[in-house]
Amino acid sequence: MQSSIDNYFITLPEPYQSTLMFLRNFFIESLELSEQRKYNTPFYYYKDKWFAFISYNPQTHEIYISFVKGFKINHPELFAEGRKQQKIYRINAKEDIDTDELSEIVAKLKQQY
Repeated sequence: MQSSIDNYFITLPEPYQSTLMFLRNFFIESLELSEQRKYNTPFYYYKDKWFAFISYNPQTHEIYISFVKGFKINHPELFAEGRKQQKIYRINAKEDIDTDELSEIVAKLKQQY
């Protein structure tokens, strides 16, 4: 299963590959989430419950993190865009990721579990 997840990341073009690899490592190492691949997408779990997934659209090159219980918190960088429960956090692969902001969002969401 791990090689399947690895293949998802290594087949992406730069700078998207590096951005997604950074997010993956940040989620696992810094935010202490576990990883599984489902529906051809990396999913992240907290306390064995679905927490978030990272999405990359190869046509638009859009990257976002979708938080399962995102609707339970308010944050100016989380967007519902018609979703009832999940909210997304957009990532620009050509800019530095605000890890402090992302850590703050994740800490608030972990309180919901």
